[in-house]
Amino acid sequence: GRPKWDAIAGLSLEEQLRHLTDPAFRAALLAQKNPRKRLAERVERWDRIFPLGDPPNYEPAPEQSIAALAARAGRQPEEVAYDLLLENEGRTMLYRPLSNYAYGSLDTVGEMITHPDTLISLGDGGAHVGVLSDASATTYFLTHWTRDRAHGRQPIEWAVKRLTSDNANALGLSDRGVIQPGRKADLNVIDYDALGLLPPEVVYDLPAGGRRLIQRTKGYCATVVSGVPVYRDGESTGAYPGRLVRG
Repeated sequence: GRPKWDAIAGLSLEEQLRHLTDPAFRAALLAQKNPRKRLAERVERWDRIFPLGDPPNYEPAPEQSIAALAARAGRQPEEVAYDLLLENEGRTMLYRPLSNYAYGSLDTVGEMITHPDTLISLGDGGAHVGVLSDASATTYFLTHWTRDRAHGRQPIEWAVKRLTSDNANALGLSDRGVIQPGRKADLNVIDYDALGLLPPEVVYDLPAGGRRLIQRTKGYCATVVSGVPVYRDGESTGAYPGRLVRG
């Protein structure tokens, strides 16, 4: 939102980096203020912006924020964020939680996911693919809330039930959701200890070169649809046995 950035926003990443690494350009950009107040409230809340990391950390402690890092280093938050964003050839991402993090943790999410009237699902169905990747939410649910979180962990059996039979029963899909003879053979074979998220990536594979974020995972040995393996170790087998589900 700063005017100095607008001057290079339409350039290629390589050309942008040439400007951003120039000391004079850096000083001029950091000296400016964002004239768009509402945008600034989102992208310059340094106490609510964090390094994302590898593997990604979606529940950082408040002392890991850009503001806290800058205070400990005796620097301005804008300078710290600027330098972090230049890492990895300009492809490093910062994390800005907009909801569910009001108290500096995901404890409120823990309350929601354990409530019997809650279904574990996705809200926007990919509506904001240019700014977030929510397809990884189910993997994060399995890893963070059953294995990796420091407190409030749940049994893995409970999490699998929440992602499968609870949803199938709520939607009236009586042919799936459990492993039984006669049910639909849709299965994920998971190496639980190896299961995890990789950092998000930006790709330009939408029509007209449109941008979207993707987030790959690891630890899925196989994905089976209707009894047919469609993925093995994260690679497509080329089989597409799935069919449209009608209400």
